Amino acid sequence: MVEAVVSFAVERLGDLLIDEARLLIGVGDNVKQMKVELKWMQCFLRDAEKRKHEDEIIRNWISEIKNIAYKAEDVVENYALYKSLDRVKNLHHVGSEIESIKSEISELTRSLQTYGLNATRERESDSVNKRQRELRFSYSHIVEEYIVGLDEDINQVVGWLVSNDRRCRVVYICGMGGLGKTTLARKVYHHDSIRRHFDGFAWAYISQQCKKRDVWEGILIKLTSPSKEEKDEILNMRDDELARKLYKVQQVKQCLIILDDIWTNDAWNLLRAAFPSENSRSKIVFTSRRKDVASYVDTDGFLHELGCLNEAESWDLFQRKAFPRRDTEFRVDEDFEKLGREMAGKCAGLPLAIIVLGGLLASRETLEDWEMVHKYITSYLIRGEVLEKQSRLAEVLDLSYDDLPYYLKPCFLYLSQFPEDHEIPTKKLIRLLVAEGVVPSNYEIEREETMERVAEHYLNNLISRCMVEVGQMGSSGRIKTCRLHDLMRELCLRKARQEGFLHIIGGSQQNGTNNVSSSTNMLDEKPSGVVRRLAVFLDQQVNHLIPSDQKENKGLRSLLYFHEKKCRLGDLKLLKNVFENYRLLRVLDLEGIKGKEGDCLPKEVGNLLMLKFLSLKRTYLQVLPPTLGNLKNLQTLNLQTITKVTWDSTVQIPNVIGKLKRLRHLYLPNWCGNVTDILQLEDLVNLQTLVNFPANKCDVKDLLKLSKLRKLVLNDPRHFQDFSEIFSSPGKKLKYLQSLSLKTDKFSFPDKLVDLEKLVSGCPSLQKIQIEGRIQKLPEIGLFPRNLSKLTLWGSRFVDDPMVTLEKLPYLKFLSGWEMFVGKKMVCSQNGFPQLKFLLLRGLPNLEEWTIEDGAFPNLYRLAVVDCNKLKIVPDGLKFATALREIEIRWMPKSFKSRIVSGGEDYDKVQHVPYIAFLN
Repeated sequence: MVEAVVSFAVERLGDLLIDEARLLIGVGDNVKQMKVELKWMQCFLRDAEKRKHEDEIIRNWISEIKNIAYKAEDVVENYALYKSLDRVKNLHHVGSEIESIKSEISELTRSLQTYGLNATRERESDSVNKRQRELRFSYSHIVEEYIVGLDEDINQVVGWLVSNDRRCRVVYICGMGGLGKTTLARKVYHHDSIRRHFDGFAWAYISQQCKKRDVWEGILIKLTSPSKEEKDEILNMRDDELARKLYKVQQVKQCLIILDDIWTNDAWNLLRAAFPSENSRSKIVFTSRRKDVASYVDTDGFLHELGCLNEAESWDLFQRKAFPRRDTEFRVDEDFEKLGREMAGKCAGLPLAIIVLGGLLASRETLEDWEMVHKYITSYLIRGEVLEKQSRLAEVLDLSYDDLPYYLKPCFLYLSQFPEDHEIPTKKLIRLLVAEGVVPSNYEIEREETMERVAEHYLNNLISRCMVEVGQMGSSGRIKTCRLHDLMRELCLRKARQEGFLHIIGGSQQNGTNNVSSSTNMLDEKPSGVVRRLAVFLDQQVNHLIPSDQKENKGLRSLLYFHEKKCRLGDLKLLKNVFENYRLLRVLDLEGIKGKEGDCLPKEVGNLLMLKFLSLKRTYLQVLPPTLGNLKNLQTLNLQTITKVTWDSTVQIPNVIGKLKRLRHLYLPNWCGNVTDILQLEDLVNLQTLVNFPANKCDVKDLLKLSKLRKLVLNDPRHFQDFSEIFSSPGKKLKYLQSLSLKTDKFSFPDKLVDLEKLVSGCPSLQKIQIEGRIQKLPEIGLFPRNLSKLTLWGSRFVDDPMVTLEKLPYLKFLSGWEMFVGKKMVCSQNGFPQLKFLLLRGLPNLEEWTIEDGAFPNLYRLAVVDCNKLKIVPDGLKFATALREIEIRWMPKSFKSRIVSGGEDYDKVQHVPYIAFLN
């Protein structure tokens, strides 16, 4: 993680040299030398961080490097701050500070012999790594005594392997550490059906230190059962001979090979020469924590993701481990059961955690002993009974973290500040990561890719490594929310504490428990070294925003607040104090901390010249000061629903937003009101997101100047047609726009027509369209954006059946229609809507007949029919929509509902659907 800190400091020094070379007369050479020295340190850290667990000297040295990097960063940003404030008298300090940092670096350089470690420590490190590998080594003949919750998984994987499906050459078992991937592989390996089906069997443990020669030799010996002479011959073969021999054996015999614990694509690249990709009846099973390796090995392979145990399975496994000597008549005492169930629940369905906990309690026979473990459960699970001795669970989880490349470690640790069981919005997370500098700004030049997309790749990498779980998925296939498994979160908190990454205040409130645990202890205990980030959990009534021990921390870079829904700010002076004291802040998230309606944002916000992320969402502020224009580094500004929502409420915004030329994401209030009656936004050339464009305060044509715009929301129906007209002239396009919403805050849809054909012709890259208003006709199918995946049409009131056109959209996954169609008959044809997963039909006042032909909706997962009162019969074709899993019927006549319930006339059409809800 320290390498990421140094990397960012190096980048900031580079920015200083480029941007301010003219003003660095006399110290420029020192800045260059400091940058070079830090780069050397960065190279060393890649090796040293792997060994920091083994050597106190290395740990201390790494900590010193981090502090030096922070000092270098402070020099750069204080310099920029003084320059912006025109404080020339302060600038002379820069030279002496740089000299001081240079001296510290030189001293460190001498202390460890030019960044090296002596050979003894290297041998000691190799020895420790060897012992760790031996402890984790997996053997095919060891089958766990107690297996719970894997029956369906075993049957599915065995079914794939014994099938004659040529695509199933590879089965990939993945999941986070401790889920039981190796356990499942062993059960499959020894399964009767597998033993009857295959001729040869081999098990190879790969690990992070993949040695191809050892793997090939071991597999070949197991598949051929050679004599002593033949074995010696194998051991003396050249690598190419060995690979060829193993390759041919798999073509001649029908073999099953388990490659357990494979971590990287590189490991497979080393091994693949010995495994045939075709003309073979042999099959391979991989186990790994990384899903991305699966698609790399074989895109046609079968991916099996292991899930966590449910509550009943967790309790079953816990009992088997905690009471190993029970007989058939054994019954758990009521007090023990209550404690046991609570502790098993804390394991969040992770089998390894339950096994560790059950094994720990098996030797404890008194209720007092159980209560002690219950009180400090996380300490026992994660740190082990004796704090100096790491537990098996911690070792398994730590491997995932230690395997991360340096640039992913701060991404993972950043998740530690979010509350337990919190659905983390990925858009916001990505913008926070960009603001924090986790993604180097030069990526946009070097890779021609936005920093947001790079941050999204980082997050997807963590997901593919099974360290972060997917929450909600969006209609376009992007991840809307993510979360951490409880025990992975404990790892995240522990590492953030060890690394001094951030300090969490009031965190015990987020755990939803009064029990004292190591989690709470870690949150309350201040990390060693400089604190750069604070995550503060507030009560409903806010009387202070900064804890007293942080008031002198001028180097604070990030302030995120979490709270209950009804959180009120006692006095605006609290905000003023934040703005005055923490001028180097990059991130300030005040979302949902409500003041009094009509409050003014303190003018001192203009002091935060380094600020990149500012959220005032749902704060009830109604007047913003002109000093907001000072925040020239701002990338994200969220003023959405800043005031209490009423139809006549406005927010006074001075005409200074246009000065914030580095803005990338701008969320404006529903309605803007200001003295000058104008708001200039045309100079925001870096803007990607613009929500609630104030067409009554701006010229709609100015939108064409925002060439990087990817998301646009207009909420004033009076200007929808004006927006359509800006694309009338040739060459007038928003070519990168992916999401467009023309919305109204009122419940009745506007009658003014929207020209959808002009809209789609002017925005060729659209993936999401939401139109609330009349549309006379749909464009020809060829005019729609090719990658359109989400379409919301409310109040369009088509006279002709829109399904005739919409069903031909090849990638449409989400269709929502409210008052979309005023005709009587609607037809969905064979092969129509090939990718659609969600369909909402609401308020179709005249619809009497809906025909669904066989072959329509092959992928439909959820259907909602709402307030279509003249529709009497369920379409026959629904019985052919075999992927359908959920139906919602709302505000429909009782006669319609009665046809669907069990025994009803149309029940046979929907009986294959697992979930049907009737709501009013």
